[in-house]
Amino acid sequence: MNRLLALALSAIVLPACLAVPALATDPPATPAAVVAQAPAGAWRPIPADELLVMTIEGGKRVVIQLAPGFSPRHVANIAALAKAHWWDGTSINRVQDNYVAQWGDATEKKPMPPGLSATSPDDYALPLATRRLAVTPLPHADPYAPSTGFVGGWPVAMDGTSAWLPHCYGYVGVGRNISPDAGTGAELYAVIGQAPRQLDRNIAVVGRVIEGMANLSSLPRGSGELGFYTPTEHQVPILTVRLASELPVADRPHFEVMDTLSPSFADYLRLRANRKDDFYDRPAGGVDLCNAPVPVRAAP
Repeated sequence: MNRLLALALSAIVLPACLAVPALATDPPATPAAVVAQAPAGAWRPIPADELLVMTIEGGKRVVIQLAPGFSPRHVANIAALAKAHWWDGTSINRVQDNYVAQWGDATEKKPMPPGLSATSPDDYALPLATRRLAVTPLPHADPYAPSTGFVGGWPVAMDGTSAWLPHCYGYVGVGRNISPDAGTGAELYAVIGQAPRQLDRNIAVVGRVIEGMANLSSLPRGSGELGFYTPTEHQVPILTVRLASELPVADRPHFEVMDTLSPSFADYLRLRANRKDDFYDRPAGGVDLCNAPVPVRAAP
């Protein structure tokens, strides 16, 4: 090497935030390896009454984990609608490319079961004035919130006064009309494209798809406005929607979510941001909230 060039290179000092991590002496780990090797104590069971099981045309199944801790009124309505079998015979009536798959009563005339809670835009975020959350922070900048992290197995965005669930891929929100209408929970959608985070705090996010996402994302796109199916297009029938707790014990799905306060999740999160292994040559040095999905697995 040219001596002057060598001297110049030796004078370069990277700022701490850009320092390249030292290579580990152990075999390189991957996020998938961390998940596979996580001990039993790193996992938490998902209660059966927080699992919504939707069966669509062809017997295909979609399982949604609900988030009552972040959207209590909407989730209570969804539970009431499921117990009333309200979605049976409705349809998936909108599939917009790189956006959402949406389902409910296409006629908007089906009577609602009694006792649904009133909702409002105040339900889009969780006030923090009287709550202390155990947060695993995500130490990377987010363009949509002053701070982000993970609480109780969920990704959250925060602004110091409230916390809310983001619109990540696979997350489920509540369809609504023009504000102040906030939707009842009868019209739902799942994000099937790049995370539309601009919707955060403008629509209630009530959960996430944890099984059967391909059964929604692979559906034919609607050719009508905003991806709605036209009268000549096939609206995908919904056969049943049930809470797992209402199914026969033998038919109930069982899932676990990784504890976001566990050492395993800390390792997983670190590798999502700084992966260096046989495939990755350059660690990214960061990860956004939606690209660090909290691991969920079928219970052993």
